[in-house]
Amino acid sequence: MQFLSDNAASVHPRVWEAMRAADAPDAPYDNDALSRSLDERFGDLFGRPAHVVWAATGTAANCLALATMVPPHGGVICHREAHIETDECGAPGFYTHGAKLILAGGAGAKLTPHSVGAALAAIRGDVHQVQAHALSLTQVSEYGLAYSPAEIAALVELARASGLALHVDGARFANAVAFLGCSPAAACGMVDALSFGCVKNGAMNAEAIVFFGAAEADLARLRRKRAGHLQSKGRFLAAQILAMLEGDLWLANARAANAAAQHIGGAAAGRLLHPVEANEVFLISTAAERQALRDQGFTFYDWGSDAARLIASWNSNPDHVEALARAIAAL
Repeated sequence: MQFLSDNAASVHPRVWEAMRAADAPDAPYDNDALSRSLDERFGDLFGRPAHVVWAATGTAANCLALATMVPPHGGVICHREAHIETDECGAPGFYTHGAKLILAGGAGAKLTPHSVGAALAAIRGDVHQVQAHALSLTQVSEYGLAYSPAEIAALVELARASGLALHVDGARFANAVAFLGCSPAAACGMVDALSFGCVKNGAMNAEAIVFFGAAEADLARLRRKRAGHLQSKGRFLAAQILAMLEGDLWLANARAANAAAQHIGGAAAGRLLHPVEANEVFLISTAAERQALRDQGFTFYDWGSDAARLIASWNSNPDHVEALARAIAAL
């Protein structure tokens, strides 16, 4: 009974169907009809002109976006527990040819205007310090917490006032929109680039980097090629992304994953490290309690020494979800 990661979930049948339908001759790279349609589809979704570059991994999506914003001598402010800091093996520095991550704090792995302002104040005007050129936030955070539209707007305002470009790591952006019940535009604000996650939400190997400026998208395409990520049969990546958008499958899948996590979290009253706002449950537990769950067939990751991270997916088996809820309640 798998609760390790939404990366381990199945590919949605409609995504497979879209890939099979794309298996016909068309122009290579991103000159095919499907890839060319992405700008319009995302423009409709966000209500403003969009310029979309596909990538095969979330790491590439985040880092290609940041590489358009930050020179090698610059820096990116992010949370100290952000994925780009803790789980991408130095890829941001690799793709940007040396830019530094400038770490800030905030409860639940969420940045605040205060924490970002403090990071800026510590370096501004100091020739000995790397100067920030961009701000990157994660929606939802590494602890599964969603930034509200008001929180996003406050960070956007600060970034603009400070001359920073703004990037959103949206690996679980769909889960944030599903939880907030707002528009996609409100869930990310007037950012410069969004990594619109699909792989964790039912796709196989396609992520969309949504730029809201044409020049940045053009630069990202060049950097994508230089990094070896321009796939010759790119229509198969575009097909996956379009399938996720069709009929709001991306949102339906996220709602299903969120609902499963809510059910699990409901059985863990008093044991939650953080509120359940997406598809992740952080369960305060002892090593013995975690072993008891594993002995019953549940798979998940430890989170430090005193918690477990349990992740629900778009197709989490309802029987497995119910069994996990009962097992947690019985601890």
